Amino acid sequence: MTDYAIQAEGVELVYDDGTRAVDGIDLRVPNGEFFGFLGPNGAGKTTTIKTLVTLLHPTGGSITVNGYDVVGESRAVRETVGYMAQETSVDPELTARENVSFACQAYGVPRSERRERIEELLDLVDLADVADKRADEFSGGMKKRLDAATALVHRPPLVFLDEPTTGLDPSARNRLWDYFRRINDRGTTIFLTTQYLEEADQLCDRIGVIDDGSIVASDSPAALKREVGGEILDVELEDGTTASERAARIAREAGIFADASVSETDAGIAVTSPEARSRGTDLLVALRDAGLTVTGFNVRAPTLDDVFLAITGRTTDEERGGSIAGEATTDGPDDVTTTGGGTER
Repeated sequence: MTDYAIQAEGVELVYDDGTRAVDGIDLRVPNGEFFGFLGPNGAGKTTTIKTLVTLLHPTGGSITVNGYDVVGESRAVRETVGYMAQETSVDPELTARENVSFACQAYGVPRSERRERIEELLDLVDLADVADKRADEFSGGMKKRLDAATALVHRPPLVFLDEPTTGLDPSARNRLWDYFRRINDRGTTIFLTTQYLEEADQLCDRIGVIDDGSIVASDSPAALKREVGGEILDVELEDGTTASERAARIAREAGIFADASVSETDAGIAVTSPEARSRGTDLLVALRDAGLTVTGFNVRAPTLDDVFLAITGRTTDEERGGSIAGEATTDGPDDVTTTGGGTER
């Protein structure tokens, strides 16, 4: 074992049709770190994670995972990592206990250790009380937690989580967050891909942002949010589509903010400033005095879209020319489809 769970240098992956899915990625993840990998759909997140877990072979560069080369020592890599894909792989016909037991057999957990390991994991993911219920009776969040347990039966030092909370309600998402924190506190290195800055902000020590197959930023969540330039004041206006230009001019010229970025939105304006919270009321008064009607306002922390805009100059949902093969596309909060490559354990 080395000091780094993941070391990647100049990694490239080009598909047969010429699509460059991963373009010269350099990455180091120390042992014990909770690392977040963020980016929009089609940016290369899933392709990168599949390369790291040996489901895809890089066409250039080098990768070691837990000290093993992903091409020459792929079996050793698979034996020392856990992988939770976007879609759950639990068997709906089996009980929770049977699913974990099957995973123990698949990963070669010694028979003498299986009973204790199964009970330990079911308790860890808060499924001990329903251990003998079939998985097809579980909610989406419970299935995700069970899936996470099956990925940990061999006690891997490194776990890959590929957008594990997509489509879950807030309660289910928070339960998974708590579970991920617990295994990280026990020393497990975690590599998390997500579209949500909030999720990475809550969980991760460090974040890498990927766009078009390349890492465009890497830092702590707090540092990345500072790239945006402060909190964001969203102001909704009556007749926002016609009043936004005038409101933006007032926000820029009223001298309320010492340092601010102002943009027009469909509903009104968005002001990004370190003083968004303390001076926001002054702006609302200025807009009222100018004869504009404010119908709503909100001060919020930056989202991934805000960070992405600050780093790349465009939003995550702007036209990207289609999703990269092997990447996931989400059509709604409860609709997750994986294309290309499939899911393996």
